[in-house]
Amino acid sequence: MNNDFTITIDEMNDIAGDDYILVDLRDENSFQYGSIPKSINIPRETLEEAVKDIPFGKKIIFYCSRGIYSNQAVSQLRGEGMDAYSLSGGYSEWLRYRISKNKTPEKEKKTCKDVERSIQKKFHKSLFTKFAKAINVYDLVQPGDKIAVCISGGKDSMLMAKLFQELKRHNKFPFELVFLVMDPGYNETNRMVIEDNAEKLKIPVTIFETNIFDSVVNIEKSPCYLCARMRRGYLYSKAQELGCNKIALGHHYDDVIETILMGMLYGGQVQTMMPKLHSQNFEGMELIRPMYLIREDDIKHWRDYNDLYFIQCACRFTDTCSTCSADGSSNSKRMEIKNLIRQLKKSNPTVESNIFRSVENVNLNTVIAYKKDGIRHRFLENYNTDCENVVDKN
Repeated sequence: MNNDFTITIDEMNDIAGDDYILVDLRDENSFQYGSIPKSINIPRETLEEAVKDIPFGKKIIFYCSRGIYSNQAVSQLRGEGMDAYSLSGGYSEWLRYRISKNKTPEKEKKTCKDVERSIQKKFHKSLFTKFAKAINVYDLVQPGDKIAVCISGGKDSMLMAKLFQELKRHNKFPFELVFLVMDPGYNETNRMVIEDNAEKLKIPVTIFETNIFDSVVNIEKSPCYLCARMRRGYLYSKAQELGCNKIALGHHYDDVIETILMGMLYGGQVQTMMPKLHSQNFEGMELIRPMYLIREDDIKHWRDYNDLYFIQCACRFTDTCSTCSADGSSNSKRMEIKNLIRQLKKSNPTVESNIFRSVENVNLNTVIAYKKDGIRHRFLENYNTDCENVVDKN
């Protein structure tokens, strides 16, 4: 161990597992995306209150994303008498370490076969069947399509790529796939993890680079929203350049219902994340979301069952990236909505499906106002002419 109270991964591995406690200081969302095995999650903003419940008789090893906040926490806790250490390089370094230890042709071949078998067998109903259902119900894929499967490096987009490969094997009608990765300025670890997972899962990715992160680094107002818009535009442009007519994004069922509630509670509007959209700025291009009916818990189950680790966020400007998400919205707000749904589900097990169905069952006779093609309409416009539909039945 070093005199500055940091500890390397090799040094941590030399300590018996019962002799230390491993604490993840990242936010809950980051922890759910992936963590070091056997670690417990204590978000750094709750550490001051939670630390009293940590036993002082063992070594406590803290880690964050890159070792920044864990160093700060350890300095404070050692002053209070705790035998605390910071994991050098944090979770990012652990990912690099894991890649180097597992990178053998035999292991990679076995991993890909096991992943594909799990989709065909164990997760067929919860993943592939729902993937195929969304494609059929929302008419997302047609013969002759050339689809850019957009891979951010997270669990959702990587699974989407494997599901598209499985769909292609069924070969019910001809369509083409391009597995597109945009590098907006990834740090070295994120780029390495994406490339390693693509190689391990036999996904033939096409990687192109942009300078989006450099472009938004000095933007003070809504940098995450601007970053998300720019990423989308670059994906459309590259896909069109490659002869694609569609881009596929990995948003899932939980993203949809969270977006509905976020619009109502924070935006004062009823809207949803659509399963497909025509591009306004790229003629002939369409956006599709074939993961639309897949539950996030099932994606996590698939990831953990196959012992896979993915990046959570591309952003290189924050340690935990708790400020942004793939659609530019605030992750703190999204976590509030996740927690709200979780609480509501305790008393109403059907709350998630009810939220989803609410935007399929809009009754315009009971809506005060709505927008159509950017034009606002109010119920008073046709109140007298439609009186047979607007009546008090009591």
